[in-house]
Amino acid sequence: MTTIRLTAGQALARYLTAQISLLDDGSEAPLFAGVFAIFGHGNVAGFGQALESVKDILPTFRAHNEQSMAHTAIAYAKANARRRMMACTTSVGPGATNMVTAAALAHVNRLPVLLLPGDTFANRRPDPVLQQIENFGDPLMVANDCFRPVSRYFDRITRPEQLITSLPQAMRVLTDPADCGPVTLCLPEDVQAEAYDYPAAMFEPRRHRLRRQGPDAHELAVASSLVSSAKAPLIVAGGGVHYSGACEALAAFAAKHAIPVAETQAGKSALVDDHPCAVGGIGVTGTEAANSFARTADVVLMVGTRLSDFTTGSRSLFANPDVKFVSLNVASFDAIKHSAQPLVADALLGLEALDGAMTTPAGKDIRAAAIAKAKADWLKAVEPIVTAQQNTLPTDAQVLSAVNAVAGPRDMVVAAAGGLPGELHKLWRSKGVGTYHLEYGFSCMGYEVAGGLGVKMARPDGDVFVMVGDGSYLMHNSELATSVLMGQKIILILLDNGGFGCISRLQNATTGSAFNNLFDAGTRIDGVRPVIDFAAHARALGAIAENVPDVSSLAAAIARARAADRSSVLVLSTDPRVSTGIGGHWWDVPVIETGGHDGYEQRLDEHKAQQRKQRIDG
Repeated sequence: MTTIRLTAGQALARYLTAQISLLDDGSEAPLFAGVFAIFGHGNVAGFGQALESVKDILPTFRAHNEQSMAHTAIAYAKANARRRMMACTTSVGPGATNMVTAAALAHVNRLPVLLLPGDTFANRRPDPVLQQIENFGDPLMVANDCFRPVSRYFDRITRPEQLITSLPQAMRVLTDPADCGPVTLCLPEDVQAEAYDYPAAMFEPRRHRLRRQGPDAHELAVASSLVSSAKAPLIVAGGGVHYSGACEALAAFAAKHAIPVAETQAGKSALVDDHPCAVGGIGVTGTEAANSFARTADVVLMVGTRLSDFTTGSRSLFANPDVKFVSLNVASFDAIKHSAQPLVADALLGLEALDGAMTTPAGKDIRAAAIAKAKADWLKAVEPIVTAQQNTLPTDAQVLSAVNAVAGPRDMVVAAAGGLPGELHKLWRSKGVGTYHLEYGFSCMGYEVAGGLGVKMARPDGDVFVMVGDGSYLMHNSELATSVLMGQKIILILLDNGGFGCISRLQNATTGSAFNNLFDAGTRIDGVRPVIDFAAHARALGAIAENVPDVSSLAAAIARARAADRSSVLVLSTDPRVSTGIGGHWWDVPVIETGGHDGYEQRLDEHKAQQRKQRIDG
């Protein structure tokens, strides 16, 4: 057997360069587009040297924050429909634990990222090293064990030869449609530098293609019978539609059978807005068009969704007592939720098989007319909401509507947390398939700027509009400087509502009072509201920035940003008190049972009344 003597770090780097993705169009591309690295004593001498040796094949990117760089890598994978991905390496200690939040985000959203945190010495000779956490009762437990519950696959490489068996398992998880998620390989800093005679075959090119599992014949027969017999069917499209590449198949299937299609946050833009069956977002942040069909549906075909509480209205949205669920999902874990009839299969193959096995549900023309009316009624209802009013602070809805008006079919919109995801889910009208990028599984504040960078790296052919509130921007903005450094232009629309406006509104609704969320006069001891010059801050990070006085000036500002040679930040002051009141659905947030502000008894009664509508069905 031919062997090659390499350090563990060198072997890992060389192995990553040998992984190839077979794309849907038949072309090939490196599975790993690069490695984000922030070096320290835990990885600079071992894996850092190894990355330098392959820099012409596997580029290394420098970031400013470990959590943010992992967010960028995750967004890159999502924008590539999980066909390509990145790795992230850190030092020991805080550099490593900074990535735990990002690992949780990737885990919830079922997105691939390879996390390579430095780890303390396997030989323990210099213990305790700088930044090492010591467990008094278990020397095997270190800070990196925090990654265990938020990793789909976790390993600690304590000997160089362990890479031989661990790396194929890591690739299996990263490329598996059902088990996809973050992989963490902890790298003790001494082991990274140790040499071993690795088999040369380990570094031969390995090609990975999307595994497409067809449906079981029995499950298909039951599912097709249920959907065919439906009088009021509904399709709920989740992120799996995008990851399977099933958007075109879904559009054809829905049009053929005249079934309304409602979209989750991850599924939005599976259909373009003007598709005759597209009724918009569903659930807590959904449109009235979609939710009205959900309330009366007798059969719901769920495609590639994990059915979060926002999608199901905390299990109270689907109000028909006789409703049946059919769940087309590549993961059996998700396919059985809500006591659904499972159809475990790739979304594309499953839709094609369903189409061939079922007959069109009765009442096609009636459904088509009902869909058209529901969409028209919704657009008429939101028109006054998205129209900018003069002499007042604009709302989030008015700002996003102005951005939507100038966005093209290849432009991407990116957001993550706060009030913006709700407004976007209801009101954003997708002009191109796959152009809506929301991180709302973990709803992680601070994802937006880093995520926008990752989307731009994956989708360079259009502009990327990052919509972010002042609260999220203040949490993580450092990768704005990275976007300038890398020449990856993004356009930030920064909505300054003076704090955490979304949570302030939620707090008001559930307690009758707002507390500690907005920058009011009580925030500072001198009684003056703090004023942050976001435009000046963005310029200090190397971006172009301007304060936009009102919504009517936004289109011209965006045009300037499009023409600019680097990232731009457009800052608008917005009203923290207002969100879109129509559409949407109840969300189960606890209401205190005693001792609240005036009216707490009524709020509690209303909450309990909604809880009685919840379906407890698995």
